[in-house]
Amino acid sequence: MATIPSLPSREDVLRMARSTTDITGQLLDTAQNITRITINTLDPRDGSGAEMLRMLRETTAELAEASASPQAQEAFSRMVDTLTRLGTSGMPLAAHPVSEPAQALLAALGDSLLPVLDAVQPAVEELAAAVEDLTDAMSPLLPVTAGVAAGVLLVLTPVIRAAAEVLRDSSPELRRAADALTAAVAPVMPLQVALAERAAMAGAGVVRAAVPPLADLTEGAAATVKAVRPVVVAGEELLVAGLEQLQPLLLAGAARAGRIARAMAVRVSAAVSPAAEPGVVVSVVPV
Repeated sequence: MATIPSLPSREDVLRMARSTTDITGQLLDTAQNITRITINTLDPRDGSGAEMLRMLRETTAELAEASASPQAQEAFSRMVDTLTRLGTSGMPLAAHPVSEPAQALLAALGDSLLPVLDAVQPAVEELAAAVEDLTDAMSPLLPVTAGVAAGVLLVLTPVIRAAAEVLRDSSPELRRAADALTAAVAPVMPLQVALAERAAMAGAGVVRAAVPPLADLTEGAAATVKAVRPVVVAGEELLVAGLEQLQPLLLAGAARAGRIARAMAVRVSAAVSPAAEPGVVVSVVPV
């Protein structure tokens, strides 16, 4: 049996009445302030109120004069006619039976795409986070990339202008070539359509015949992958271990290559500017 809720106490009733009275007083004060502002704004005795009323009268008169012109009336009638035609042509299409397959197709696409989107959402979020991290990491290269792009655009601008001028000067010849190509291709198009239909039918037959063996092949490949999974994992572990062992050698090789490059740069600089320190030969021996 449902319990009867307890009645509010005298203190609760007084508190609610007090809060209601406060809110009502605030609303009345707000309405009084709005009324005072409106009266002060539209008061004819004040300069601002008279100016606003004059501007309103002038604006209303100009709008009435503009809307009463024949051009405005014709534009309004055209707008109303266009909206009427859209309504009369759109409503039957929306209620026509031909729209039912389209609505069913949209519903089926939505029902089939929602699980795909739900499944792909975590991967898309991870990809977006990775792209954001990559963008932050590549931020020092963005000014250089922008400069290179600007230089490439400046280089390509004269070429594009020259090509546009050439095409503009050669427009009669281009029109002749287009007409000749159209005259040559137009008789062949019906044959191409027929061949395309035959090719589509043959391709559909091939696909129908190839789908069952492909399914069998996929099942066999999946079974093979399951069988050789331990071997693949072991191979991956060996590859990672080999890379870990090669890492010190690669770092040492990179350091040695850097020292050799610096030594060659010093020797080239000394050979290019020998007058800086005559009789002094600078050489750096890599360690």
